[in-house]
Amino acid sequence: MGRTGRQVGVVGLGAWQLGADWGEVTEDDALATLNTAVDAGVTFIDTADVYGDGRSEQVVGKLIKERPGLTVATKMGRRVPQEASAYTLDNFRAWNDRSRENLGVDTIDLVQLHCPPTAVFSDQAVYDALDSMVEERRIAAYGVSVETCEQALTAIARPGVATVQIILNAFRLKPLEQVLPAAAGAGVGIIARVPLASGLLSGRYDRDTTFGQDDHRNFNRHGESFDVGETFAGVDYETGLAAVERLRSLVPDGMTMAQFALRWIIDQPGVSVVIPGARNQRQAEANAEATRLSPLDEQTHAAVTAVYDELIRPLVHDRW
Repeated sequence: MGRTGRQVGVVGLGAWQLGADWGEVTEDDALATLNTAVDAGVTFIDTADVYGDGRSEQVVGKLIKERPGLTVATKMGRRVPQEASAYTLDNFRAWNDRSRENLGVDTIDLVQLHCPPTAVFSDQAVYDALDSMVEERRIAAYGVSVETCEQALTAIARPGVATVQIILNAFRLKPLEQVLPAAAGAGVGIIARVPLASGLLSGRYDRDTTFGQDDHRNFNRHGESFDVGETFAGVDYETGLAAVERLRSLVPDGMTMAQFALRWIIDQPGVSVVIPGARNQRQAEANAEATRLSPLDEQTHAAVTAVYDELIRPLVHDRW
């Protein structure tokens, strides 16, 4: 996984769903989901201090106490107003103290800046502060989570950045053009998030599907709470459904549509780990199974690109 020097399974688990903004998940259910994922071969878990205001980190902390040897990444920076001036060493230490307490560890494997303001990516003082955190053994490595390809490329050029987390799925092909090749050339790991476009690419939703009031797929459809690209990968719901119907015919026998979407990402050169979320044990098992499925053929990959070019590219390609 990039400059972390760690080996991880290519399918990890994103723990946003186990903290907040996806409907209620009890702690017992969250722990059962995490344990099932690990039993199925998952070795990398991604969380953030803002998921449930620390709840996700705390649940992951309970897991790693019982299941040592996992690689855990968290993120910091979204619990304060999004101003570049907030990204200081003193604040990093304070945020890190809270995350280390939540996770129950002295050193966090990987800490990522959580989609900070664009100016942060060009600020040398920010990277100096992160280097200090490594020297102090608060963190073993650091990376960034980004919204745009331009932010990713700026971060990849920095020698201390170990990983870049970016939205990559069948509705977000732009990172394939420059970001993945640049990361591979620099030895930077790629963590692919929002792999199922907030569930759209699971093929389970239709025009009559409703989402709870506490679900971001309801309250953030137009970017009311955070970047709209985090919800359905920035694609409007109706267009997303139309694209899913086109993609459905490409899914090979013996593979679910969600596994097809994950396999498409795994096939991309330079991807270190993809981090689908899971709200229950069944989803966690099915996601991990994508690792063991055969790669998609060139014709299928070309067909996915054709659907993107026709329906999705005009909506998202120039935005992120």
